[in-house]
Amino acid sequence: MGARLQDSEEEPLTCVICKVGQVSEGVTSLTIERGSMTLVLKGIPARVCDQCGEAYFDSATTRRIEAIADQVERAGIRVAVQEYAAA
Repeated sequence: MGARLQDSEEEPLTCVICKVGQVSEGVTSLTIERGSMTLVLKGIPARVCDQCGEAYFDSATTRRIEAIADQVERAGIRVAVQEYAAA
């Protein structure tokens, strides 16, 4: 399952991956791998396809995900599983 950035949250969206599912508000998990670091973030707010599970993040959530991954990587942590927390 991948994740896509979507800025517009007003119109219903048909999933660009499966082409049939409808995307609606929900939560998802995301695994990020950078070099020897693996981070699993759980409970991330997203718009999620009801057919294939593809997740779409808004720009603020994407920036927060990147900040969390940067922090984990700088700390030298190799494997981490944590709940998403908005800034």
